[in-house]
Amino acid sequence: MTESKSPRRRSLLKGAAVAAGAMSAPMVSMAQTTSLRFQSTWPAKDIFHEYAQDFAKKVNDMAGNRLKIEVLPAGSVVPAFQLLDAVAKGTLDGGHGVVAYWYGKNSALALWGSGPGYGMDANMVLAWHNYGGGKALIEEIYKSLNLDVVSYLYGPMPTQPLGWFKKPVARVEDMKGLKFRTVGLAVDVFTDMGTAVNPLPGGEIVPALDRGLIDAAEFNNASSDRVLGFPDVAKNCMLQSFHQSGEQFEILFNKGKLAALPAELKSIIDYAVQASSADMSWKAIQRNSQDYIELKKAGIKFYKTPDAILRAQLASWDKTIAKKATENPMFKKVLDSQKAFAERAGQWHNDYTVDFKMAYNHYFGSQAKKS
Repeated sequence: MTESKSPRRRSLLKGAAVAAGAMSAPMVSMAQTTSLRFQSTWPAKDIFHEYAQDFAKKVNDMAGNRLKIEVLPAGSVVPAFQLLDAVAKGTLDGGHGVVAYWYGKNSALALWGSGPGYGMDANMVLAWHNYGGGKALIEEIYKSLNLDVVSYLYGPMPTQPLGWFKKPVARVEDMKGLKFRTVGLAVDVFTDMGTAVNPLPGGEIVPALDRGLIDAAEFNNASSDRVLGFPDVAKNCMLQSFHQSGEQFEILFNKGKLAALPAELKSIIDYAVQASSADMSWKAIQRNSQDYIELKKAGIKFYKTPDAILRAQLASWDKTIAKKATENPMFKKVLDSQKAFAERAGQWHNDYTVDFKMAYNHYFGSQAKKS
């Protein structure tokens, strides 16, 4: 006959059983959900708004029930161009847009995207921002403007077209007198080239083209241009341009709201930005190439922007930055930082990168072997 267990022994066994049961039960966080209200600067149907939602979903998925970001389309709370102020004041907890939209506050902000970036593409501009001093410079600018925001740049955009035209342009002279939509420092560049510029928000461009208020306009890419209705009001698109060849997106947080989050949630946001940057660039290749084909099927005529116009852009850019650098010390500071990075990184990139067009033509060009 076995000896009966002592009261102390029975108590220990009971405690162990309770502990084991607790360990086998699902670990559910009881932390209260923090909800953040964001707004983008994009119409709800635009792929750019989809990119904003993609970022929010990554944060929400990783944060579980501890953090939830809701993204509203442009105009839901404030007009697109008032987003930065709304986030700084706390009217919104955050937002999604592009730095060039804040050009009117400090012209240096447009250097994150406008212009040729000393030969850097969008991903190289992001490399400069994250590792070459750009991040500290944009923080310095926002601080000087008393804007209580935290800025995350991500998502290198493919090279943007010169734009949509009622009639294709073949010479530099064809640009003169055109009523043209663009934003950022491209306003100054195209003005110098003789166009009459109107910096409309994205959602207002196609109606203005339709009513004849502008003759031509650029927005961004095949997917956005298609869904916004450009093919309905213009049938000619000029591809390749230096006016916004290195642009990226900006995710904004109200500084106080971000600072109040626990360290682990801030880390989730940091890594969600990086993941979204990669995901966005992959999605852009997939969707833009599909929509490019659909636009061709719809009868849109695509033309390469003549080299003479591209060279004229560079010449106008040089005059624009020379003037702005004398007016704004911060403008020159950003330029100097970009130039130092681009000279080194650009040489490496150009020397190491093979001509992919050669390989493409080998397989798909007119002289390619047909299998």
